[in-house]
Amino acid sequence: MSSTDTGQHMSTALIVGASRGLGHAMAAEFLGRGWNVIGTVRDTSAQTPLHDLADRAEGRVTIEHLDINEPDHLAPLHERLAERRLDLLFVNAGTTNSEQTPIGKVATDDFVEVMITNALSPIRVIEALEDLVSHTGLIGAMSSGQGSITNNTTAGREVYRGSKAALNMFMRSFAIRQAGTQRGFALLAPGWIRTALGGPDAPFTVEESAPLLVDVLLSTLGTPGLAYLDRSGRTVPW
Repeated sequence: MSSTDTGQHMSTALIVGASRGLGHAMAAEFLGRGWNVIGTVRDTSAQTPLHDLADRAEGRVTIEHLDINEPDHLAPLHERLAERRLDLLFVNAGTTNSEQTPIGKVATDDFVEVMITNALSPIRVIEALEDLVSHTGLIGAMSSGQGSITNNTTAGREVYRGSKAALNMFMRSFAIRQAGTQRGFALLAPGWIRTALGGPDAPFTVEESAPLLVDVLLSTLGTPGLAYLDRSGRTVPW
């Protein structure tokens, strides 16, 4: 457990998928708000923006190795973190395929890759690490507004949409199984952001988005139950 100089508990966030882009920006935002941060990277051989952040953070950023699509990585990570108390566990993960291919024409391998990365693996991570999270803490995952069945009025990106809808369903089931706790659960729909996944035409920058998303997460901390929220904290219809 980490403490401030006054002896008070310093909150700790574990952000899975924090090497660059939005995950890194959220890690930096939590750090700037006085939190300790544990961030995971998939490639241990590369110097990432998260490593640069850790170099400046005077011991308040810990970097851990995790490929969420490798289940064998989870038990060793849990063991390394066993003495840490987490106030927030957030899984930031996502991939996509050829966006305009109708679902019936999508290659099976492409379908499997997107569904595992976007739906199955985040929940595996949450299931494996949830006991490290405080009973009044927050567990969340990066969803998408395109995971909303109600709001799907344009089609397109069908595998991606389906994977995020599946993530939402799995997270809802997980939250129901946690109903006896005081934990909060959050699915974030961050909007279309200029990242490697979002592309250069997206209207929102990483820099303007990270503070808003952290605001939303912190607003749900301490509130039991599951919320599906956009970047402004508004409820997204399932």
